[in-house]
Amino acid sequence: MPPRFPRSNASRPGAPEAARSGVRERQTQAAQRVAGGASQEVRLIGGRWKRTPLPVPVSAGLRPTPARVRETLFNWLGQDMSGWRVLDAFAGSGALGLEAASRGSERVTLIERDAALARSLKTVVQRLTQGASAQPGQHIEVMQADAVAWMRGARESFDLVFLDPPFDEGLFDAAMDAACACVPAGGWVYVEAPHELAPSTSVGDGQAAWRTELTRHRHGQAGAVHFHLFQRVAYRVSSPTPGA
Repeated sequence: MPPRFPRSNASRPGAPEAARSGVRERQTQAAQRVAGGASQEVRLIGGRWKRTPLPVPVSAGLRPTPARVRETLFNWLGQDMSGWRVLDAFAGSGALGLEAASRGSERVTLIERDAALARSLKTVVQRLTQGASAQPGQHIEVMQADAVAWMRGARESFDLVFLDPPFDEGLFDAAMDAACACVPAGGWVYVEAPHELAPSTSVGDGQAAWRTELTRHRHGQAGAVHFHLFQRVAYRVSSPTPGA
């Protein structure tokens, strides 16, 4: 049963927004508790590197996407990603980006702000792309950078952007707006969050741009984490014509 708030709060200015903020804070904390009990190793579940283990370094806020969520996601996207250009922002363990690489993506860029995690990713990529396991023509790059700033300045486009930002840093609107600049019409943006995210049907003052530039294709929930697949629309939703 959802939490109840005193009836008198309804008449206080800002009370509904405060209530929503309280609910979202509790959702974030629940999701972080789930992450705290996560395994220190995950395995790729598809493609040529299927069953390959990936280390999960101990790092605050690191939440590798569980296997069952990745399975659902790639059922939505399709199992063969040959030719796709993929960006894994907030890469962490690299589970999402390397899952795409395992399934044949032509180019995969993994962005990670934390220096230790970036070094771990580079070691993993080097191991995966050596010898017989390498895919001719495939390019996988790890970059240590701030994901939002990097996407805002990106000079290339991607068919798919993965977003799994720290839940407690309030980055969702900024990250999704930045991702829109990297994805052409028809491209995809995948997002994990502690609460459900929904686009808007009309333009509003102060509204994040992604709400009118993305349409939600799929939504799922695993425990306290919501996962979403959005598609970039060909045009921004406009406000209705006055008097129409």
